[in-house]
Amino acid sequence: MLLFRFIKHHVVFCVAALAALVTCFFIPPDGEYLSYFDWKTLVCLFLTLAVVCALRNIKFFTILARRIVRFSGNLRSLFVVLVMITFIGSMLIANDMALITFLPLGYFALSVTGKEKYMAYLFILQNVSANLGGLLTPFGNPQNLYLYSYFHIPTGEFCKIMLPPFLLAVGLLFLFCMFVKGEKLSIRDSFEERLNASRTAVYLVLFVLSLLIVFRLIPWLLGLVLIPAVIFVMDREALLSVDYALLGTFFFFFIFAGNLSRMEAVNAFFSGLLEKDTLLVSILSCQVISNVPSAILLSRFTEDYHALLLGVNIGGTGTLISSLASLITFSEYRILYPGHSKGYLALFTAINVIFLVVMTVVAKFFFL
Repeated sequence: MLLFRFIKHHVVFCVAALAALVTCFFIPPDGEYLSYFDWKTLVCLFLTLAVVCALRNIKFFTILARRIVRFSGNLRSLFVVLVMITFIGSMLIANDMALITFLPLGYFALSVTGKEKYMAYLFILQNVSANLGGLLTPFGNPQNLYLYSYFHIPTGEFCKIMLPPFLLAVGLLFLFCMFVKGEKLSIRDSFEERLNASRTAVYLVLFVLSLLIVFRLIPWLLGLVLIPAVIFVMDREALLSVDYALLGTFFFFFIFAGNLSRMEAVNAFFSGLLEKDTLLVSILSCQVISNVPSAILLSRFTEDYHALLLGVNIGGTGTLISSLASLITFSEYRILYPGHSKGYLALFTAINVIFLVVMTVVAKFFFL
């Protein structure tokens, strides 16, 4: 029973572990395995997640977001605020953490205003905004952090590549928010918790430190020693709350991708596909095996990181399994509204396909 529950909640992790295990039969473990891993990516991801968990434990994001929501005067502006909070949040704390943090806020806001009928639409837009909001920054999405480190992409070039799709995503999200009626509402928020000033200051310093490590301004080994040590002293629970399944997913997919790259037939197959159209192949790959695994796998067979970056980010829209964030949103909605999954999935698919098609076509003809 416990095993079934673990698999259900960590499907991608289990698939990654199984995929790695299968390839180990073809390429037995040897000294070359150590070269598979991008240790800096794993460390940066761990440090960022740890600091974000510490900030979440003092309700930093919830308190900040609730104060912002109070300024919403009508339902449409509430949607804009919630979607943009999630969008900006994913730029700073990664898409998965942004959803875990801000989906409950969306539920709270619509519940206290009696607008629960818009919940599915809001959750789906928040999901899309989380997947696309992380476009602009190397640490916004796990696949960005990996590709940024793996290809040693200059920060300026990274932002130059991702700025056009980022702006397109902003425009599309605003457009979808405009379909919501401008009904007046009042949010009766009795939430009175206050931030712990000293802890907030320390965690924000650690957050800045983790960003400096991502941008290669501070050695990652220094951060690996300093940041966990401070968090251990101040909030051990934060270290326990880190999404180790996500780290494990990266670990196993490094083995899977590394082994595949050593298989001559597989190498020739993927290299040939990516030579024809890296953008479309990476987008289609995301629809089947999700965006993070696609980034790790396909990076072994192409040097065209421009198209690959665009593909694995745009490919986060589309099917429910194209992004782990989408599974998080669906799981949250199913818990809150059992029995309404079919309607949610139909609306989710329709909206995501629109985003996927529009962004793919524009990227193909204007962003490459």
